[in-house]
Amino acid sequence: MRLLDALAAASHPLSVGEIADAVGVDQPRASRLVQQAVAMDLVRREADPDDARRTRVALTDAGTRLVRGFRGERREAIDSALAAFTDEERAELARLLTKLADSWPGAN
Repeated sequence: MRLLDALAAASHPLSVGEIADAVGVDQPRASRLVQQAVAMDLVRREADPDDARRTRVALTDAGTRLVRGFRGERREAIDSALAAFTDEERAELARLLTKLADSWPGAN
């Protein structure tokens, strides 16, 4: 799912190296993940318009549908978990998560 999420978040098809960086694995592992996703018809390889020696990876329609469904499930789970929070607690959680994200190594 991290592979599919990375592709969904990108503004263009990604190289295997870019996928590796996005999901936090080495290139051989990223290549295997792409290979598995291609076999499942979730992604497709495309020629890189800037470098004929490389390929780029893009979501297929099936991959896009899977990501949308997964994101919807996550949204529902988050909404359910936050249902018992007060408005003040939600605001504090948002503030703390923003502080954490801003302090995360490599975030800036």
